[in-house]
Formats: sequence, structure tokens, C-alpha cells
Amino acid sequence: MPSAAPPARQRNRRPWHPPRARFISFRAIVPRVRAIAKAGRIALALCGAIAFAGPAWSGSTEEVLVTATALPGRDIDPSALDTQVQSFSAAALNAGGTPSLLRALSDGGAGVSLDEAQGNPFQPNLIYRGFEASPLSGDAQGIAVYFDGVRLNEPLGDSVNFDLIPDTAIARATLEAENPVYGLNALGGSLTLQSKTGFDVGGFSADVEGGSAGRADASFEYGTNDGTRAIYAALRGVRDDGWRDHSPSRLGQAFTDLAWKSEGNEIHLDLAVADSNLTGNGPAPVELLAVDRHAVFTVPDNTKNLSALANLYGARDFGGGFSLQANIYVSHLRQRTENGDASDAAPCNDGSGLLCLDDGEVLTDADGMAIADFLDGGPYAQLNTTATDSTGFGGTLQTAWETGGEHPNTLLAGAAVDIGDTAFAAATQLGALTTQRGFAGAGILIDQLDGSIAPVSAKMRNVYTGFYASDGLALTHALTLDLAARYNIADVRLRDRLGTALDGSHDYARLNPDIGIAYVLSPRMRLFASYGEANRAPTPAELACADASAPCSLTNFFVADPPLKQVVARSAQAGIKGHADIGQDAHLSWSLSAYRIRTAQDIFFVASALQGRAFFRNVGATRRQGVDATISYESGPLAIGLAYSHIDATFQSAATLESEDNPFADANGEIQIVPGDRMPGIPADQVKLTATYDLTPALSLAADARAASGQYLRGDESNLNPKTATYAVVDATLFYRFSGVWSVYLSADNLLGARYATFGTFSPTADVPLAQAPGASNPRSLTPGAPLQMFAGLRLRS
Repeated sequence: MPSAAPPARQRNRRPWHPPRARFISFRAIVPRVRAIAKAGRIALALCGAIAFAGPAWSGSTEEVLVTATALPGRDIDPSALDTQVQSFSAAALNAGGTPSLLRALSDGGAGVSLDEAQGNPFQPNLIYRGFEASPLSGDAQGIAVYFDGVRLNEPLGDSVNFDLIPDTAIARATLEAENPVYGLNALGGSLTLQSKTGFDVGGFSADVEGGSAGRADASFEYGTNDGTRAIYAALRGVRDDGWRDHSPSRLGQAFTDLAWKSEGNEIHLDLAVADSNLTGNGPAPVELLAVDRHAVFTVPDNTKNLSALANLYGARDFGGGFSLQANIYVSHLRQRTENGDASDAAPCNDGSGLLCLDDGEVLTDADGMAIADFLDGGPYAQLNTTATDSTGFGGTLQTAWETGGEHPNTLLAGAAVDIGDTAFAAATQLGALTTQRGFAGAGILIDQLDGSIAPVSAKMRNVYTGFYASDGLALTHALTLDLAARYNIADVRLRDRLGTALDGSHDYARLNPDIGIAYVLSPRMRLFASYGEANRAPTPAELACADASAPCSLTNFFVADPPLKQVVARSAQAGIKGHADIGQDAHLSWSLSAYRIRTAQDIFFVASALQGRAFFRNVGATRRQGVDATISYESGPLAIGLAYSHIDATFQSAATLESEDNPFADANGEIQIVPGDRMPGIPADQVKLTATYDLTPALSLAADARAASGQYLRGDESNLNPKTATYAVVDATLFYRFSGVWSVYLSADNLLGARYATFGTFSPTADVPLAQAPGASNPRSLTPGAPLQMFAGLRLRS
């Protein structure tokens, strides 16, 4: 029975203070600034040596499409690789209107899908071959993302904030399957982004767009060079009221590249800043969506990001086939989140007039005092807030050596280090649940005596070091052998600023090999096959929330620090690709690849019996296997592309998971996974069709259609509930060119008005009153896809 006199605290904690705007004191900044300055001097000296040492480079006129590694400066022909590679040009990012990396990947990438767990168009989860790059630190990350050699996976949870990437400034995006050279997190593949420079962009360009849901989107870029020096600048601003209730968003981005090159030397300085204020209201109960598809479940759900990046990189060709590439960078992210949820708080059963959780524990405040039933029965709501400040810095040094002769050989070797310092704070406040299921009222800080709900303030440092090498040797004129390996070292340190519960030190290391072959069947056809391994270390966010007895909030509150094992992926793939000329002006290209990726000790964010809280744990083995097939045809004014992907993503180990709101959970709120159960959130089949046609020299039509099969809901790992529905979405854009400079366009997203969902989970519908749907009790919840939306734009290309 609960009582008014709470027991003694079970943790040794220091007094908690509310999160401040900054978490790093001036005294702490000074040595960091000195270290960065010293690193900057080293980088300048290094780039200077690259620029001025050695003989001039004659250069090559062969067109190249992808970088050999994440670091710019060493390009290769993708047809010679032993793995699947997909490249997207700046034109592909502009195909549907204003530049969009995610739209290009979603519309044209084989094996690629987006799910809208957040319900915000700028915060989707990117899924490739069943692995994610997500803005949510609680999601299992499995794709390494780089921008001009800078690792974009954030230090805290390896998450990727797509809203901070300057789409306008991207010259080329490359999505590559299994390759350990890309370091930690490349379990399913890597996404490398290369920026535009003043050497490849000349003049002024602009895209201005407006339309449905109050969307206003404007992007501008300018580039110029004098043959030796160049400058490129890009700006973008977006305002979107959101088509769902309470869903406004805005973002701003600025990017500048200052460059210098001369006879084999090239140096670039990237400067980027971004600011976003995004609302992502996520899934809503199906009975609520049936009444009002614009409705949201609980509010607020807001993320504010502010980021800055400085990246100095360079390349030097010394002649004789020897070259050097290097970069050094510093970045900073300031993130603030607010998430409103229904609370488990209710009057205690003993008539004491206090509030208890559903496990009978009395709620206590920051002073250790029991919280009274100040709403006379509720309903109550919780506001979870987090504050994250991360500073990252690091760099890469890489050499390349090419030899000719009877057996041409390309050798790459490098070393990289990425260091992240993060200050994290979080708190939960108790208030009233409004009729619109929002948070209001007293805002009493919850600080449970057992630490199950408590303020958090912690500092983390992660140091990731990698040493890698790859070698491509032509054994014959038709057969190439590729060998690669990377040794990853991860050092993660955590310090609890309120006590000792989060203190911890963790070290991981692994050597990941790769072997592959590429065989030329004919000048127009190649075979490839490879086997490789990759790993990712548990992140600070996962290590700080890995105790089933002390779960944390879905907004990443940290409570305990037991060890987790690193995730290891073993991948095998094989494929064939080719191209052919059909007639005088028709061209056909195609590819087919099959793969199997088996991971050991996959880490999942597992729901807890305590509502709204969860913890990370290793769940054993998983397997993702499938095929990707593409074919494209171009003839005169017509271009058509077709892609099909099938993926079988399954658990290979038995496990017991918490999923309290799952209708098929047992009396303890648990579900049982058996080997062969499909992983949720991954569609088994996808088909994509893209087409462009020039109706006249001035008028052209671009259209794309994508269809996907249903997927199991998050929280239904045992596969006992119905999947989401199969869907198909069609988008179209009509362009009219007034001249070589001006053009206008009209675009329609979801032209046929399909009602679909790309993400689903379960919500405590029975515990939260829905005014629009009285008596609703179905916990099944979906994030609805956007309805028909129309946009008009003006484009300038000088």
C-alpha cells in the first residue's frame, strides 16, 4: 500500500537543476578551443604540404561518378566496384521542384524506403536493405552518412538529422552497399554526399516554391571561379504549416565552399549552419484517423536544432600514381525537444489523496515529497523535455597509389578519428491532459525515489578511431580482385552529473574484412560478388539506457549503464549489371543483385511495462536478405526507370519483449519472438517507376510512382497483428521553360489521393479520452501519409 512518507532514496544523487541553455562552461571551452586551434594549425600545414609538394599532376578527363571512400579527392568508376552502388546527381535532387535528397532517394533508390515515424516531412527514417539512418536516437542505426568526409551520425546516438543537410549544395549523393571502409554503422551500407564548388557551378540559380499547407520554400545558390580560386554559396529557407493539426515547421540552411586549386592541388573550406524548428506529431489511433485524418494523438512534439560545421579538406596528386587526401573538421549541435504524453499517474487506491503510477508507486517531486492529486482524479499528462549539446571534431588522412602495367593495381590506405563531446539533460513534468490531448497546468517536476522517472544530467565522450586499407588488383584483363579491411576502435565514457548511476567506461574494437571480385563478361556487362563484415558500437544513448529494471523515456532519458555488446553484420552479395545501345538514340541499362546480411547482437529499443518508457538490449541474431533489380531506358525525349526490391527481414533468435499496448501481449505485457518472425517497419516488396517526357522543346512532364507492401507495426515483433495496408502513390511535375534561364513548374504529390501509412505502432488509446472518437479502444496507431498536395514554383538558371 502506498503511503505519504516516501522511502529513502535508492541512488546517490546530487541536487538537480533545470537544464540551462548552455552546458559547457567557459573554463571547459578554453582547452577545447585550444585543441581545435592546434588541430587547425596541423590541418593547414597538412593541406599546405599537399598543395605545394611534389610535381604537377597531368589529370584525367575520364568522367567519374563516385568517391573511393567517404573523403573527396579520389574518384573511381563505379562499374569497377564489387558491390551495388547508386549515384544521384544534383539534377536528380531537383527533378521534382526544390532540391530534396530524401525525395531523390525515395523515388529512385532501389532497396530504399522512408517511414514517417515522426510524422514530419523533414524528419523521416531512411531505410536501406532493412537498416536505418534516423533522426531518432532510440532507433537502431545501421547506415553511415558522410558529407565531404565528415561523419554526420551524431555522437549521442548515431542519429542523422536530415533537416540540417544542405540539399541545395549537394553535387552528388552515393548510396553504396556493404563496405567496411566506411567505418562504424555501415552495417547495411553508406551514404556519402559531395558538395558543389565554384569550379563546377557558375552563375546564380534559384528555386522558389509555394503551395498546400502554407508551404513556402526558397533556395538560392551562386558559384564563380577564376581558374585557381572559387567560391560557392547556397541558402535555403522553408516554412510549412503542416497538413495535420498542430504541425508547423520551419528550417533555414546556409552553406559556403571556398576553394583553391592548381596543377594537382586542391583545398576546400566548407562552412555550414542550419536552424530548424520541427513539429512531428507521429502516429495517431486508427479510430481517431477514421474520424479526422488531420488529427494528432498528443501534443506537443517539437524538436529545435541549431548546428554549425567547419570542414577543411584537400587533395594532392604527386605524380607517379601517388596521391594524398585529408580533412579536419569541427561541428556543433544544439538540440531541444518537448514531447507531451498521457500519464500513468492516477489517484492512489488507499484514499490518501496522493498520486500513484500503475505499479502502485507514489509519485514524488524534486524535493522528495509525494505529489497530491491536484486535479481530483485527472486526467494527467507528462511533458518530457531534453537538451543536448554535442561538439564533434576529427579528421581523416588517406593515401592512394595506382600502378599500371599488365596488372593494374589501386591501393588505398587511411586513418580517421571522430571525437564527440555531449552534454545531455532531461526532465519530466506532470500537468493536466487537455481536451485536445495536450499538456497544460502545474508543471511539477517528477523525481521518483527509485529513479524510474527522474531528472538526468550527464556528459559523454566518444572517440571513434579507424585504420583502413583497400586494394584492387587486375588479375587478368577481365578479372579484378578487391580486398579491404578496417580496424575500428570505439571508446565511450559517461559521467553522471547528478549522481553515479550513469558513470561508465566502455571500449570496443574489431577488424572487419572484405573480399570481392568483378568480372567483365563483355564491354557492356559485368559480374560482381563480395563478402564483408561491419560493426557498430553501442552509442552513449544506448549504453545509458540498457537496464530493464530502470527503463528510460522514449525521448531518451537515461537511467542506468550496464554493458551492451557491439553489433556485427556479415554480408554476402552477388550481382550483374550491364548496358546496351538500341538503335541510334536509345540506351538501355540494368542491374540485378542479391544479398544476405546476418547481424549478431542487434540492439533494439524495447518497450517497458512502465507506460512511455523503454530500454535498449541485445536481441540476438537478425537476418536481412533480398534482391534489388533496376532497368532504365532513354530514347530521345523519353526516359523511363523501373526498380523492384524484395527484402526478407527476420529475427533469427527467440526473445521476450515488452509491448504492453499490443492486443496479443500476455498478462505481463510481454510478447514472444520466435525465429522467423519478420522485423517490423520494413516492407517486403517495393516497386518504383520514374518517367520524364519532353512534350515540346519547352514543355516536359516528370512523374514517379512507388508502391509498397504492408509491414508489421513497431511493437508487433511477434507478427500477430495485421500489417499496414499495401499502397501506391503517384507524383507528377509539369515544367515549362520560357527561355534558357527561366522556367515554371506545377507539381502534385499523391496525385491520386491515396490514403496510406508508412509507419505504425500501438498507443494507450483506452487510457486517453478521444473527444472526436468517443469510446475508442483500438490501440493500433498509424502515421498517415500526406494527402494530395499542389505546389507551384519558379526556377532561375543563369
